Amino acid sequence: VMYLDVKQYLANQRQGTHKSKERAEVARTTKKLKKQKGTGGARAGSMKSGVFIGGGRMFGPRPRDYGFKLNKKTKRLARLSALSVLAREGKVALVENITLSAPKTKDFLAILTGLKLDNGRKTLYVAAEADKNLLLSARNIQKVKVATPVALNTHDLLNTDTLLLSEDGLRSLEQLYTANNAAE
Repeated sequence: VMYLDVKQYLANQRQGTHKSKERAEVARTTKKLKKQKGTGGARAGSMKSGVFIGGGRMFGPRPRDYGFKLNKKTKRLARLSALSVLAREGKVALVENITLSAPKTKDFLAILTGLKLDNGRKTLYVAAEADKNLLLSARNIQKVKVATPVALNTHDLLNTDTLLLSEDGLRSLEQLYTANNAAE
């Protein structure tokens, strides 16, 4: 289940704008190169054919959407499984709500240093709601990501070394994933 959710996340990240010119799109002559029979060589209708240098690519890449649908309950189960894996491995830490008066990276880094989390390992901080100062302060720190419970995804959860949960963030997570909200 976690594999499917991560696969969908990565597939949705793909741009899918790859394209090569095929036979109909190449600017070449449409004149028949040589007569159909009697030369001993293979038949050749046009220089646009993929057989010739400068001809179109046969069955080349086309622009397409790689995304696919995953059921809500499947996504929910995957996220719960990822959270339980982190908890089982002891990678979850509960901290007080972090509030910053101004968007200063130095201040947020000082908080991480106080928690002994400035060791270059991947850290995911889950806050109850998106605080602009917090997001701006954390975005320039490598391997640190700030998310809300609604925006959490299995890929980020499995790809982190430490999951920091604020008190309000934990309450929001519990509300989001309790049995009452199973259908959402």
